[in-house]
Amino acid sequence: MTNLSKPIFLNRHTPPHIFTLVFMASMSSMAMTIFLPALPEMTEYFNTDYTYMQLSVGVFMAANAVLQLAVGPLSDRFGRRPITLVGIAFFLAATVLAMQATTIQMFLILRGLQAAIVTTMVLSRAVVRDVFPENKVASMMAYVTMCMAIVPMVAPTIGGFLTSSFGWTGTFAFLALCGALLFLLAFFDMGETAPKSDSSFMKMVAGFPELLSSQRFLGYAFCTAFASGTFFSFLGGAPFVGVQIFGLSSETIGLGIGAPAAGYFLGNFLSARFSARFGINAMCLAGTMITSLGVGLCTLLTLTDHITAFWFFALMIPMGLGNGLTMPNAVTGSMSVRVNLTGTAAGLGGSMMIAGGAILSAIAGSVLTVERGSAPLLLIMLTVSTCSVLSVLWVIRRERVVMGSTT
Repeated sequence: MTNLSKPIFLNRHTPPHIFTLVFMASMSSMAMTIFLPALPEMTEYFNTDYTYMQLSVGVFMAANAVLQLAVGPLSDRFGRRPITLVGIAFFLAATVLAMQATTIQMFLILRGLQAAIVTTMVLSRAVVRDVFPENKVASMMAYVTMCMAIVPMVAPTIGGFLTSSFGWTGTFAFLALCGALLFLLAFFDMGETAPKSDSSFMKMVAGFPELLSSQRFLGYAFCTAFASGTFFSFLGGAPFVGVQIFGLSSETIGLGIGAPAAGYFLGNFLSARFSARFGINAMCLAGTMITSLGVGLCTLLTLTDHITAFWFFALMIPMGLGNGLTMPNAVTGSMSVRVNLTGTAAGLGGSMMIAGGAILSAIAGSVLTVERGSAPLLLIMLTVSTCSVLSVLWVIRRERVVMGSTT
C-alpha cells in the first residue's frame, strides 16, 4: 500500500489489526518456550541425554537466525503478507510431523523446520515500522511486545500442565492448533503494508553490507543480541537447574521459566509510556543496567551459597524488566538507521539476536553439572548482560561523535 488506511479487523485490504500483530509476534516465543518443561520427559522418550535433547532449543534458534536473513529481504521484495502466510504454513506442517517423530535426529530436523514461524515475529515488527511514523514506532513496538509478554509467562506453565496430563506431544498439539488459528487470522486480516518495490531479491540482500557498515546499526543489533542472549542462556539452563539442582516438578519449572515475563510486561509498559519522552538510547541504557544488576545479585547469592529455588527464579524478573525496556527501543533503533531497508534490517538484526541466543543456549546447557550447580549459568548470563550495556554506550558515543562533526 502506498496510502495506508486505518486497520479494520478481518479486512485483508487494510493493515493488520493490533490483535493480529500481537498474535504474530507471540507465536515464535510460544514455540520456543512452551515445551521446555517437557524436556526431561522427552529425554527419556527419545532415549538420549539431556545435553542432546537440549539442542532442540539451539536448533530452533539457529534455524531462526538463518531464516531471518532471507525473511527480511523477501518481504521487502514480495510483501509482508505472502511471506507471512508461507512461514505459518511451514510451521504448521513441521509441528504436526514432529508429534510423530520416533528418533531424536528426526525430531531435531523437524524442530528446525518449525523455525519458519519466525517470519511472523520479524514481519510484525516490520509492519509496525511500515504503518506508524518514526516518533511513534518505539511506543507502538512496546505495546505489541507488552501484550506478547504474556505468552512466555503463560506458555511454560501451560506446557507443564499439558505435559503432566497428555505427555510431551500435548504441547505440540497445542502449538498446531494455535498455528492453524494464526494462519486463518493472517489470511483474513492482514493487508499488505510494504512499499512497492521493483528491486530484486539480490539487491535487497546487497543491503546487508550497507547495514553492517553502520556503527549505529551494529550497536543496536549487538545490544538486542546480548540482552536477549541473557534470556536465552536462562532458557537453556533453567530446566536442568530446576530438576537437577532444586528438584522441582514440571509444573513448578514452568512457573519459574515464566517469571521473567512478568518483568518484561512491566518493562514494555514503561517503554510504551516513556520512550518518546526520554529517547531510545536512555531507555536501552536503563534496561541493560537493570538486567545486569538483577543477574549480578543472583550470581552473588549463588557464589555465597545463599541461593534458593525461589530467589533463583525471582531474581530473573529484573532481567525481564530490563529486556522489556531494552528490546523495543533497540529494535526500533536498528530499523531506523536505513528506512529503505526496514524489512532487511529487521531480519538481519533478528538473525544476529537469535544466532547469539542459539550459541549461548547450547553453551549454557553444556556447562551445567550437578556438582557445579547454577554458578556457570549465572556467570555466563552476567558476562553477556554486561556486554549489552557496553553496546548501548557504543551507540551513545557514536551519536555524540556524529553530532559533534556536524556542528
